[in-house]
Amino acid sequence: MDVLNDIIQKTALSLFPIVLRSLVLLLFTSIVAMILGMFLMLFLYGPNGTIHFGY
Repeated sequence: MDVLNDIIQKTALSLFPIVLRSLVLLLFTSIVAMILGMFLMLFLYGPNGTIHFGY
């Protein structure tokens, strides 16, 4: 928790109200979770997938 508070204090997030700060952090964590989920799906199902090149 100290790391999160330190990051918030040393960035531009400290200037925002708490509600907006929470929305920004929620958006960031949801994007990171989505990227990790896509990477996991690619890792699990990638070898079985087929790629078609053509017009």
